[in-house]
Amino acid sequence: MALVRGGWLWRQSSFLRRWKRNWFALWMDGTLGYYHDETAQDEEDRVLVRFNVRNIKIGQECHDVQPPEGRSRDGLLTVSFREGSRLHLCADTQDDAIAWKTALLEANSTPVSPRPLPFSFPPLPAMESWVTQTRSPPAWSSQFPHK
Repeated sequence: MALVRGGWLWRQSSFLRRWKRNWFALWMDGTLGYYHDETAQDEEDRVLVRFNVRNIKIGQECHDVQPPEGRSRDGLLTVSFREGSRLHLCADTQDDAIAWKTALLEANSTPVSPRPLPFSFPPLPAMESWVTQTRSPPAWSSQFPHK
């Protein structure tokens, strides 16, 4: 499976509200997994992002959560899911928070192609002749009169 975005983020636990640093991976299938390290071998959990995110707040918009000790509020992200749960994250910088928000919103609205297209288009220089050939009636069509 192809990786869309990966990086270290702080995650607030849902029960004890403690912050823990995890490697996050946003996958092409629209899921967000978090792991113990960047090898992405030991998955702690995975959430569905595709068509499941209601809202994402970043930085100063995250009023109901405090950042991890020593971290800026500008790096905060709160991902609200359709069923009501929320995922509180904290990036190292405001730019990282914005980049994660952008990637998550794109993953939320991008459908996955179930399989590759059965054909590929020719290279651009050959495109004009290819279009002409595909729009021309088949040679055998003149053998059959139209009624």
